[in-house]
Amino acid sequence: MDRSAGLSSAYFFDLSDNSTDETGSGDDGNYQGEACFGQENADFNRIFLPTIFSIIFLTGIIGNGLVIVVMGYQKKLKSMTDKYRVHLSVADLLFVITLPFWSVDAVIGWYFGNFLCKVVHCIYTVNLYSSVLILAFISLDRYLAIVHATNSQRPRKLLAERIVYIGVWLPALLLTVPDIIFASTKVTGEPGVKYVCQRFYPHETWTISFRFQHIIVGLILPGLIILTCYCIIISKLSQSKGQQKRKALKTTVILIVAFFACWLPYYIGISIDTFVFLGVIQNGCYFEEVVHKWIAITEALAYFHCCLNPILYAFLGAKFKTSAQNALTSVSRGSSLKILSKGKRGGHSSVSTESESSSFHSS
Repeated sequence: MDRSAGLSSAYFFDLSDNSTDETGSGDDGNYQGEACFGQENADFNRIFLPTIFSIIFLTGIIGNGLVIVVMGYQKKLKSMTDKYRVHLSVADLLFVITLPFWSVDAVIGWYFGNFLCKVVHCIYTVNLYSSVLILAFISLDRYLAIVHATNSQRPRKLLAERIVYIGVWLPALLLTVPDIIFASTKVTGEPGVKYVCQRFYPHETWTISFRFQHIIVGLILPGLIILTCYCIIISKLSQSKGQQKRKALKTTVILIVAFFACWLPYYIGISIDTFVFLGVIQNGCYFEEVVHKWIAITEALAYFHCCLNPILYAFLGAKFKTSAQNALTSVSRGSSLKILSKGKRGGHSSVSTESESSSFHSS
């Protein structure tokens, strides 16, 4: 199977697959044997994608699994930050669970049946969108905790306990409707019996619509929220003095750079691919193959963000590191939760700039 963009094509709208589809039939574009999609890219994906996805799968399982275990040992989530950590780790964990399916798909094709095709598409979609939207909610929480520290408790609590479901999980679930309707298996035109698991749209306009939907919901909207909130936070912290403030400023910059470094190259690639699909850019087959390979590589980079999330939002915090050590010690000794819960009680204010925001700022 020629899957030029790995999960991007398998997941939301066969991005790279469509870019060379002259018939505009949607996901089944590159499976019709169009001239521009070369065997070189297909061979590259069969080696590159399973290797990278395996690394992401292992590191994502360990990192996000540890966050969930540690939070489970806390029993009571005392801060809004802790609540977001759990949401984010669940989203990332479910996301990486789908990677083995796509790894096998990249190598030998889809042999898991039509039902699992829809299920894996839905799981992938809901958790990819929810992950990036949760990051936007975290940035809003940071903004309220640092810029409006004295009167932010109620709105932050409302965001973390109520609005997060309406603003994150509900939209992510609704966005799986196209997967339920259009995702299915199909025999390719290659020699031998080989199946692909894709969304098959009735017309090319559907493909374009879903491409722009993904760019807007997956990057532009959360990216603007993240960038705006953290820029205001940086401005606020830059006016403060003290070592703790400097650490907070440094970590805030790391969060911004990590998000855009992981996701921006990928979205640049699929944006170019969209313009190729629309005929706005016409530079020949070689250029299109280069775009396909760029998408495959930058897509893997983007998915590494789910491995970075536990580090950026949990392991950088001194309190979390202490909690993790206590939790692992408790597990190894078969002891109860008392050690961890005592370690988490000391002076944690949910509205303090120094404490709440330092849950990941402290190191």
